[in-house]
Amino acid sequence: MSADSLTYKRIFLNTFPGAMAAAAAETQMGDGAPPPGALYSFGTPWPELNQGLTYTDTFRCADADAATTLIEFYSTNHKSSAPLPGWIKRIRNGQITVDGEVVTDPDMTLVDGSKLVYHRFPWQEPFAPYLLEVLYEDDDMVALNKPSGLQVLPKGLFQQRTVLAQLQLKDWKMASSCRFKRKDVQSHPVPVHRLGRGTSGLLLCAKTKVAKVRLASYFAEGAINAAKKRDKSEFSEERKISKFYRALVTGILDDDEVVVTQPIGLVHYPGVAEGLYAACSSGKPAMSKVCVLERLAHQNHTLVQVEIHSGRPHQIRIHLAYIGHPLVDDPLYGIGGHPNFVEPESTGTDSSFASDGGYERPLQPVPGDCGYHLHAHWLVLCHPTTNKVIKHIYNLGQMVKITAPLPQILQTREERRAAAEQTGG
Repeated sequence: MSADSLTYKRIFLNTFPGAMAAAAAETQMGDGAPPPGALYSFGTPWPELNQGLTYTDTFRCADADAATTLIEFYSTNHKSSAPLPGWIKRIRNGQITVDGEVVTDPDMTLVDGSKLVYHRFPWQEPFAPYLLEVLYEDDDMVALNKPSGLQVLPKGLFQQRTVLAQLQLKDWKMASSCRFKRKDVQSHPVPVHRLGRGTSGLLLCAKTKVAKVRLASYFAEGAINAAKKRDKSEFSEERKISKFYRALVTGILDDDEVVVTQPIGLVHYPGVAEGLYAACSSGKPAMSKVCVLERLAHQNHTLVQVEIHSGRPHQIRIHLAYIGHPLVDDPLYGIGGHPNFVEPESTGTDSSFASDGGYERPLQPVPGDCGYHLHAHWLVLCHPTTNKVIKHIYNLGQMVKITAPLPQILQTREERRAAAEQTGG
């Protein structure tokens, strides 16, 4: 384990003493009966507060004759983080240091080359599950079953309650013979792709640098191929990874199979500074193949399987909404692949800001909101150390097939019947 990982683990356990006992408990749990379909599970409960964050800037003076104050710098360069009164509050709270010294005067004049650090106080992150199931593991990679509600990487309100944090906290043991032979082993696995916070299911993580590069290239190749096949032909051309999702959508699909090639790009959306991904004619190529599994006429829902070639953010949610069948209970995307909420957000007054000085959470839906039913069900891929091309996705050969057990709401009637028979129900 690297020094960075050890430091992270030490700080976490010191902040939350109960985590030590919990960590021991999860190890014992992992040695017991694994969850159905999993090798074992692991996870450490979250502390009440995270560690806070620091943001570092170096001030560069564009005009030697013009003076810039501390408040001018932050309110101009980081206005998406907080309004002017919010930055004044943060400065007066002693949350800003200049060249290592706390500064509480918003009107302090900055000197070219000064190092500025904003210290965001620790906060309680929203609820998130912490247990992860391991579905497949070898010396190169590990496949997890991610629960809905858990973010993969730090962003926004979730800086600690993430899959990455749990991967860093776990003690990943490797046979000593492998450790000596493999010089590219990382201190902990890292995710090679993302799943939306509300999406459950398969998440691939690389244990080695070689696996990380090769697995990432597999996903990138899918996006490139999607751009070449906008005419919908040769959808199942040879490739090194194939991903299949299960989803519950509104309405009844007429066709048994639909190929969606709508580009996806960023559009302006209030409350999301970098913009929101949506159906956009000027966006990047994307391709999804939708197959009907079951039509639930009494509920006006359809259970579908979706195979994706590209991996654009929120691609399945956008593509299904684009063809007129948004995910059931999706709070964000409506028919057409655009956000449900289109009214401009009220800017309020200059005195409107949250307790930490930042903006209040937007009232309209945001990408991380949950509630929809989407599960990364199964995939087949070339093992990253063999790098052999797929001849056919069902001719496994050097392939690895991994499946994440389905939530009951995403099972067909036959699948529920089979599961009940297995459990004696």
